[in-house]
Amino acid sequence: MSSETSPANCRGWAARDPSGILSPIEFNRRAVANDDVLIKITHCGVCYADVIWTRNVLGDCKYPVVPGHEIVGTVKEVGANVQHLKVGDDVAVGTCVNSCRDCDYCNEENESCCVKRVHTYNALDQDGTITKGGYSSSIVVHERYCYKIPDTLPKHLAAPLLCAGITVYSPMMRHNMNQPGKSLGVIGLGGLGHMAVLFGKAFGLKVTVLSTSISKKDEALSLLGADNFVLSSDEQQMKAIAKSLDFIIDTASGDHPFDPYMSLLKTFGAYVLVGFPSEVKFSTGSLLFGLNTISGSRGGGTKVTQEMLEFCASNKLYPKVEIIPIQYANEAIERLIKRDVKYRFVIDIENSQN
Repeated sequence: MSSETSPANCRGWAARDPSGILSPIEFNRRAVANDDVLIKITHCGVCYADVIWTRNVLGDCKYPVVPGHEIVGTVKEVGANVQHLKVGDDVAVGTCVNSCRDCDYCNEENESCCVKRVHTYNALDQDGTITKGGYSSSIVVHERYCYKIPDTLPKHLAAPLLCAGITVYSPMMRHNMNQPGKSLGVIGLGGLGHMAVLFGKAFGLKVTVLSTSISKKDEALSLLGADNFVLSSDEQQMKAIAKSLDFIIDTASGDHPFDPYMSLLKTFGAYVLVGFPSEVKFSTGSLLFGLNTISGSRGGGTKVTQEMLEFCASNKLYPKVEIIPIQYANEAIERLIKRDVKYRFVIDIENSQN
């Protein structure tokens, strides 16, 4: 973004009404407090949440909304009490920028479960201000909610890990889906689904992609390295892999039946839903007869997020991205709605111009 002087200390792009159309905005970030860091944003991923909270889908938008919660940048200033970060460090900020820091969840570094957690944008912070996200030139964040980016992890590739990555990594670790030789099914092949495939392969799992679109087959097998592809609308293909999967990660947000997928689990299998369909329906038998577990998940706390970043750096596990300037954000969101991206847009904030 431009470095021209301005009465405000931050420039960004915001939606001002439920149309969700983004346009330039100038505003002030808070002063750096003792425990805060000021980050010059270099990149920000584009998440489907940005559609939801710019278009008031849930009816809770506090306009103007500056979206973006997959934030990467460089520390420019630190508060007097900051200990683990210094000026010049490359850091990341995810979906949460505050919490009570005193409950059991916070004490266990599972801040995303805190009932007083504060989302990175469109949320009321504890100082009474409304949070604004990463479609902007800078952000001020308490050091607890900043993550060090390992030197071997390129910044533009780190951005999608802060939501798409941690959303699948966290439940995979919680449900012990890192056991080499086990079998994983991944429903959906978008931003979250492609990360589940990459993590599954890195964990040594046999990965099967389940999709209603045959056009996904080549990319699943050739580009992402999945072991198998099943067209889930084909009953014969589904029957052929019945009771063969130890785990399923369901990333699909559109409404879909659950029983056909539950039938693919082995006894004691685990089914984790990270997508957001309007309802979940399955027969009691699908759950009871197989002694299966079904659970939901969202995001992850500071401990597991930092662990994931280190894991990705060590294993050179990088999301597939398309780099765009901030001026392309509206077109990118339209393409995201149409699922026309492989597999995550990342805004090059640093080199964009207003």
